[in-house]
Amino acid sequence: MSLFQKKLEAKFYSLSSGKEPVKEWLKELHKDDRHTIGLDIKTIEFGWPIGMPVCRPLGQGLYEVRSTLKNRTIARVFFCMEENFMILLHGFIKKTQKTPEKELEIAYKRLKETKK
Repeated sequence: MSLFQKKLEAKFYSLSSGKEPVKEWLKELHKDDRHTIGLDIKTIEFGWPIGMPVCRPLGQGLYEVRSTLKNRTIARVFFCMEENFMILLHGFIKKTQKTPEKELEIAYKRLKETKK
């Protein structure tokens, strides 16, 4: 067994239409920002279980990937666990210190859908 083996594999949450909201959101970002978020996701894939500052549990099986982008912009990707997968549920750019309820509601709704 390799010392550098993934402990989790990231998968994108998929809507019934087949769209993958986090993948589409990432494509809209600058390539440097995508790279930073990708490295943070990779850190979790290889280092699980991992805590702050890269990952934080939010409760009820929801976690967040915490990324600091250029110009000190903050990005968050919410995910849940399913077997050996981290399901990337929702991503957004954080504009206030407190996470907006609207963003949490989207993530928790998608979390519930993955548990059906």
